[in-house]
Amino acid sequence: MKAAEIMVAVVDGQGGGVGRALTERIRHTYPELQIRALGTNSAATAAMLKGGANDGATGENAIVYNARRVQIILGPIAILCANGLLGEVTPAMAEAIGGSDAVKILLPSQKCRIKLAIGPAQTMQTYLDEAIKLLGEEINKLTEN
Repeated sequence: MKAAEIMVAVVDGQGGGVGRALTERIRHTYPELQIRALGTNSAATAAMLKGGANDGATGENAIVYNARRVQIILGPIAILCANGLLGEVTPAMAEAIGGSDAVKILLPSQKCRIKLAIGPAQTMQTYLDEAIKLLGEEINKLTEN
């Protein structure tokens, strides 16, 4: 598979700030990737589109539909939790993302009340850097075959 054939979904809600930051970093580091912005609301989708996503879709059906059609999903860890992101993640969204065969690269967040046993809390910038590093590893795996 060529890098240009890899479809990456960035999922976010609320104002889309984390999703936009991810999208900007992905676009800068891997300009050939196809990035699909999947927002729980239109503001989040719009933010990710401004960050450089190729296209985007909004809402439960869009997320459920696309989770099965991408190779990699990135977003805050709350996208795996029913009622995550202040209730914006529906149970169907969380199930579709969690059940997707896509590799999931998730960012910890102090706001979602999920504690990960990964050591001391880091800045969001550190988590974004690590997400891009992990994305590169997954792209390498997909393009080597």
